[in-house]
Amino acid sequence: MNGVIPLNKPAGLTSHDCVYKVRKLLKTRKVGHTGTLDPEVTGVLPICVGEATKLIPYLTDDRKKYIGKVTLGYSTTTEDAHGEVVEKKNVDRVITRDEILTIFQKLTGTIRQTPPMYSAVKVNGKKLYEYARAGIEVERPTREVEIYHLNLLDDQLEFEGEEVSFSFEVFCSKGTYVRTLAVQIGEMLGYPAHMSYLTRTKAGSFTIEDCVTFEQLEEMINADLLNEAFMTIEEALDDYPSITVNEEDETKVFNGGMFRNEIGLKEGEYATVKNSNSKIIAVYSVNPKNDQLIKPTRVFHNK
Repeated sequence: MNGVIPLNKPAGLTSHDCVYKVRKLLKTRKVGHTGTLDPEVTGVLPICVGEATKLIPYLTDDRKKYIGKVTLGYSTTTEDAHGEVVEKKNVDRVITRDEILTIFQKLTGTIRQTPPMYSAVKVNGKKLYEYARAGIEVERPTREVEIYHLNLLDDQLEFEGEEVSFSFEVFCSKGTYVRTLAVQIGEMLGYPAHMSYLTRTKAGSFTIEDCVTFEQLEEMINADLLNEAFMTIEEALDDYPSITVNEEDETKVFNGGMFRNEIGLKEGEYATVKNSNSKIIAVYSVNPKNDQLIKPTRVFHNK
């Protein structure tokens, strides 16, 4: 039982809850997820099973797409709708579409973010939310993330009221906190803000259209159609550049052999290596000591 189940995560469950539930349904321990979603956030959560658990570091690094909603008027401890109110300020003017689009443009590209206290980022080996729950404030690391696209989904020209909300779509790099992005948008408009809704619509090559719900997964198991829930390792890594090897070089791969970097792979990028049957047998990356060579970072011995 090897492959990836693109799960449409429901609200109210942690990502670990989802892993636990899949373990029970499939009756196997070798299950893992590829990037935490907050309990109230829904959408694409790829679940790796069996040999596909080796993909977790690569799928976690993939770019993500979300649809969210910013609400201006108050901020919270968690930067979403479920925390305690920190600051409140009525929206006392009309917010124009052009204002929002200008801010979106400024926030596109490389930006700096300080993760919220209620997050899984570790400081001195301890998660920030553990400090937050204990009432301890610690210095949080600021980091750079990449915003590839940030689009306004509402078509109105003006937004007004004591609280103003508008929806957006963001395509971003690993490590982006969309909650924090919502707060940044509010700050640039001059108001406290929080993220009032979020769903993940894409993670790497997995889209919301690919996903199954827990109810559908149970139906597939009962109908002996479980294979239909899985995407193969090849489908999961379809976005990666690839090279194909012959039988002789396949043996070399399994022995940890290196190849010339003929595909121009750069540091931080990955490529898949396929055998003559188009099955992925390894993931390769640039040799840090010599970028003219690529070396295996993961080999799939059960292929």
